Amino acid sequence: MQYEITLPADYDMKIIRERVATRGHALDDRAGLGLKAYVIRERGVDGSPVNQYAPFYLWDGIGEMGEFLVGGGGFQGIVSDFGRPAVHHWTGVACHAGPARAGVPTAAARRLTPVPAGADPAAAVEEALAELAVTARAEGVHTAALAFDPRDWQLLRFVLWEEGVPASEGEECERYEVLHLSAPHLAGIPEGRHW
Repeated sequence: MQYEITLPADYDMKIIRERVATRGHALDDRAGLGLKAYVIRERGVDGSPVNQYAPFYLWDGIGEMGEFLVGGGGFQGIVSDFGRPAVHHWTGVACHAGPARAGVPTAAARRLTPVPAGADPAAAVEEALAELAVTARAEGVHTAALAFDPRDWQLLRFVLWEEGVPASEGEECERYEVLHLSAPHLAGIPEGRHW
C-alpha cells in the first residue's frame, strides 16, 4: 500500500522531516504491519521533479490495512493534515530479505511496470520474480518486494537499500529517501513467492 502526497515546489521539506521524527515511531509496534517506510522525494534530488511524502507499507493481512485506513487505526492523522489522498494497494507476489536486513535503510526505489495487453501476465510475473530474487541478494538490500495491480495490470517493485539506490536500478525507477522504518512484524511476511 502507498499513498503519495505531492507538495508545492517551494514546500519546506523540513516540515515532513519533523513530522516523521516526532510521529514516525507511532507504528513501531503496530499489529499486522510488516513494515512502513516513511519515504520522501525532494524536487531536484535524485532526479525527482516533485516534493512528495509517499509512505510505503507491507501489511500482514488485508484486515489490518482496512482497520488502519477506515477503522480508526491511524490514517485519520494524514486525512486531517493533508486531506484524503488516493491510496494505492497491490496484491503481494513476493518478498525477500536482503543481506542488509539487520541494518537501517536510507533509500528506496520503486518501479511500476505495465503488463501490456497482449502479454501473458503469468510470464511477466515469472520474469519479475526472477529479477527480484537476483536483486534481493545484492549487497546493501534490506528488503525487496514485488506486487501487482490486477485493475491496471501493473507490476510494482519496491526495494529498500541501506546506503543509497545504485545506478543498476535504472533510470525508470523513482528514488526515495527513507526517513524512518517501522517494521514490527516484518519477520511475519512470508519469504519468497506468496503462493
